[in-house]
Amino acid sequence: MKDFNYYAPTEVVFGENSEEQVAALVKKYGGTKVLVHYGGKSAERSGLLDKICGLLTEGGIAFKKLGGVVPNPRLSLVHEGIKLCREEGIDFILAVGGGSVIDSSKAIAYGVPYEGEVWDFYLGKDKATEMLPVACVLTIPAAGSEMSEASVITNEDGDVKLGYSNNLSRPKFAIMNPKRTFTLPPYQTAAGVTDMMMHTMERYFTKDDDMDLTTDIAETMLRSMKDAIFAVLKNPEDYRYRAQIMWGGSLMHNGLTGCGVTDDWATHQLEHELSGMFDVTHGAGLAAIWPSWARYVMHENLSRFVRFAVNVMDVPNDFTDPEGTALKGIEAMERFYHAIGMPINIKELIGKDITDEEIKEMTRKCSRNYQHTCGQLKVLKAEDMENIYKMARG
Repeated sequence: MKDFNYYAPTEVVFGENSEEQVAALVKKYGGTKVLVHYGGKSAERSGLLDKICGLLTEGGIAFKKLGGVVPNPRLSLVHEGIKLCREEGIDFILAVGGGSVIDSSKAIAYGVPYEGEVWDFYLGKDKATEMLPVACVLTIPAAGSEMSEASVITNEDGDVKLGYSNNLSRPKFAIMNPKRTFTLPPYQTAAGVTDMMMHTMERYFTKDDDMDLTTDIAETMLRSMKDAIFAVLKNPEDYRYRAQIMWGGSLMHNGLTGCGVTDDWATHQLEHELSGMFDVTHGAGLAAIWPSWARYVMHENLSRFVRFAVNVMDVPNDFTDPEGTALKGIEAMERFYHAIGMPINIKELIGKDITDEEIKEMTRKCSRNYQHTCGQLKVLKAEDMENIYKMARG
């Protein structure tokens, strides 16, 4: 097993009416003038945005608002946020929304004290050494950004989607009220669960087989999310299972399920190019890529895919045919995706055939002009990336 450092400093305030504590929490972590960052009309329509702003006002905390975050958050809005924060003397950023809003907030927070172009961090040209503090009121459980060190931004110039990780960006606090997720549409709920499960699966599929406790935790979380998604699709106002999903999204991406193992992240990196090119929902894109990636790499650690099939997907273990058991596990995952309304290939995802030219362009971007690899279970070169995209085309 790998040596590891586990760092999860975010204060979680979980439960009904938890947002009532927002002003006290901002003060606790040093905020005096806040940028309230959010997405579109849903935050306004639900009344949550007005409530948060009202609570800040009652608490004597000045704020400015900046909305407009979209899925696959855009670099142009990050630039707008950086400019606003500098002009207004903002010293704290509060994200009200899901992963896209939190990721955009993190990028703005990186950029305010930085003299260069914030995109440099995402290109790997520089490393952030300071940033404004970030916190969130979570409304969409999916990305896990409310407790993670990661953020992902899309640069409209070339439709390039890149991630950057730095422990500085772990939110100071995360307010989570499961009731705020009752009105999430079924597709968005399912895509969110797909995303959070993949955060753990990217850590689960590893060559490190000797950290049993981490593996057991991962399997339990994956089974719990399978149960919970069917419950909330049947009854969207099931508080018990909405709570499991909300807490699961945080635990599945705060590093816990990666302790002592080598992460992979190839499926995420392959999917980022789908999102960048076609502006699709991230979780759905992951579902479209993972089955092909799994078939392509499963022989790198066949026993791990067998274990997944048996312990997570409830496939009977045929001890005489481990490859067959592993394949049945992948097929069971495909059936699960379809059962919750997710695609299992690119054609299902985008509603049309993807061209060879589009595959080559995604391969070029994913490999950074054929100079970089991705993945750890099997290190994928550009040729491998192209092969997986072709397998996934449908």
